[in-house]
Amino acid sequence: MARQGRSGETKMEGELLALTYGAVVARVLKDYERTDEVNAQLDKMGYNIGVRIIDDFLAKNRHGRCKNMQETAEAIQSAFKQYINVQPQVGKWNDAQNSFSLTLDTNPLTSFVELPAELSRLYYCQLFCGIIRGALEMVQLETKVQIVADNLKGSNVTEIRISFVKKLVDALPVGED
Repeated sequence: MARQGRSGETKMEGELLALTYGAVVARVLKDYERTDEVNAQLDKMGYNIGVRIIDDFLAKNRHGRCKNMQETAEAIQSAFKQYINVQPQVGKWNDAQNSFSLTLDTNPLTSFVELPAELSRLYYCQLFCGIIRGALEMVQLETKVQIVADNLKGSNVTEIRISFVKKLVDALPVGED
């Protein structure tokens, strides 16, 4: 069998990701009764991924420490391209330049998904928020990350809002010097 070109492989990988993630969300929905619990579990799963994936990202990109949120936004944009082959747009900066939005015109996680009305409070892509928050925490940035527009809820894009909260300092556990 002839090997497909890179664009065919990317399409197949995106579809596999969408289907696999859909199965994960379906399982979490079965395990938890309330959608806020499901959202929390998806965020927790994403956080755990983010905590681990940041090392791989830094090793592959030789990216130095970001000096400001603009550089952080560019690094996150690069990570989306590297890991899920999607190039989000960065924009909607606040006046203090410490809060911005990532806008995904196409979202590989939602390719084959329709949310029924009873799941209107489900943030299907909450995994992204957890990944971003977990990765940034590992580089000493506490952030608030949330879905503000969702193509599964009538928007034509998925918009993720990232807001800087504070810079974290390394601390030793209590009792250790």
